[in-house]
Amino acid sequence: MQFNIIIEKDEGGWFIATVPSLPGCHTQAQNIDDLFCRIREAILLYLDVNGTPPLEELRSFVGVQIVDVETC
Repeated sequence: MQFNIIIEKDEGGWFIATVPSLPGCHTQAQNIDDLFCRIREAILLYLDVNGTPPLEELRSFVGVQIVDVETC
């Protein structure tokens, strides 16, 4: 299975990965390589505990967009 992840960087320099289609599935690391290893582990643990969600429950990633609030 493949999952989309969202990666952010916090104010302390840590990378945070979240799996939108698996609520509560996230992890953090100080570098990208460790982050990918840890998110794979988090996904496997999530699936082990919760089972594989039905395909209709998996949310599809649409994209990222910058919103200019000055023009509203």
